[in-house]
Amino acid sequence: MGIRGSKWDRLRGNAWQPVWASRAHSKLATCLFLGLSLLLIPDASAQRTSLKPGWNKFSPQDDITLGKRAATDAEKQLLTQLGTRLAQKLPTGGVQYPFEFHCVNDKAINAFALPGGYVFINRGAIEAADNEAQLAAVMAHELSHVALRHGTNQATKAMLAETGLGIFGAVFGDSTGGALLTTLGNFTAGGVLLRYSRTAESQADVMGTQVLYDTGYDPRAMAQFFEKLEAETKGKNPPEFFSDHPNPEHRVERVDEEVERLGGAPANARRDSAEFEAIKREVLALPVVKKPTPGAAGAAAPAAPSRKFAEYQGNSYTLKYPDNWKKYPESDGGGVSFAPEGGILDDGSGHSALAYGLIIGVAQAKGDPNDGGALNNATSQVIQDLQKANPSMKITRQGERLRLNGQPGLSTYLSNVSPAGGQETDWVISVLRPEGLLYFVCVAPQSAYDNYDKTFSSILDSVRFTK
Repeated sequence: MGIRGSKWDRLRGNAWQPVWASRAHSKLATCLFLGLSLLLIPDASAQRTSLKPGWNKFSPQDDITLGKRAATDAEKQLLTQLGTRLAQKLPTGGVQYPFEFHCVNDKAINAFALPGGYVFINRGAIEAADNEAQLAAVMAHELSHVALRHGTNQATKAMLAETGLGIFGAVFGDSTGGALLTTLGNFTAGGVLLRYSRTAESQADVMGTQVLYDTGYDPRAMAQFFEKLEAETKGKNPPEFFSDHPNPEHRVERVDEEVERLGGAPANARRDSAEFEAIKREVLALPVVKKPTPGAAGAAAPAAPSRKFAEYQGNSYTLKYPDNWKKYPESDGGGVSFAPEGGILDDGSGHSALAYGLIIGVAQAKGDPNDGGALNNATSQVIQDLQKANPSMKITRQGERLRLNGQPGLSTYLSNVSPAGGQETDWVISVLRPEGLLYFVCVAPQSAYDNYDKTFSSILDSVRFTK
């Protein structure tokens, strides 16, 4: 949703006096002298050797494309060599994955791996790495997602939530044929394969650290890269890597613990190379690809919410939602999103963001559900966390008491930048439950919110707690 926001750097000029202002008259005199002198020089172009390009079947634009591709090929060659070296130490259980490594011309600090071993590294990750070991750490993390099969494990959980265990087995049996892969393709399009849980992220950190050690790289590079990102973006929007890879608690400490279990960093551990530094310079010189601004594509608004409702069973509650909306459960079962077709848009930074729909999450919190102070504190913490990641988010209406299925709750309205363009309204309803703070975020552009308000109220009215 727009609840991630985009950061726009603004350059503010200060009034200043040019250093050359006091020398204006002498400069002007010099220029006039040179201009008159040039009039006395014979026509230089008449004596110049004339050169013309030879016959060429390619256009100048082809030259540009070829040069850009050659530069990108250099990055891909480094990534392939490095990735292959890491993959040789990857515990895949004997599976021979056809690993491919690609460099993406995107300044965002990010990387991702698709099931089966297709790894993509943004140029921003290469630029952010201080040395080859840190880049190797990013790649080892992504390769670990492949070896641990987090993508299809996630899709399996989402399918179970979608169809139920009995229906899943009846429809697909033990087959991995066309029907199952077609369904899996739908989850790929919805981004489910790349939505990892914090547990999956921690596992990839640990295995990635082991792979670094086994390959001869300094295993501390994993924690160092995360520390660098956190330090450089403190008080700003988090890097795209943390948006797509949820940050586990005590992430750096867990990596450091694994390094100690391995016996510490080897004395002769590899950290950097001249090849990496050369490639990094080439990457920095690549032209920047401009991304579309949010809402610039003029995407049509989604269809109106259906008046017919489908039922969803969560871990501790049930609810009903429009049957023309899709659901996107989180892999750990802690949350779920609902959105209409066309309700998920590019937010302008390459992310898929919810512009229309509902997000449900659970945050760690303790306290008596009937204690208004505990509810206030837990809700404030969730909103503060959202605002840290979304500097444009503002509270427009402070928390008001309500009851959700008989339980004490809090209603808070916020505004934020919408991926559909303009502003959006975010209505947050929070309830303190035994499992933590259960919160519902209803999202729609301000210009269309009135068309969704009744639907959001109907969904919330249908909530029934089962525990």
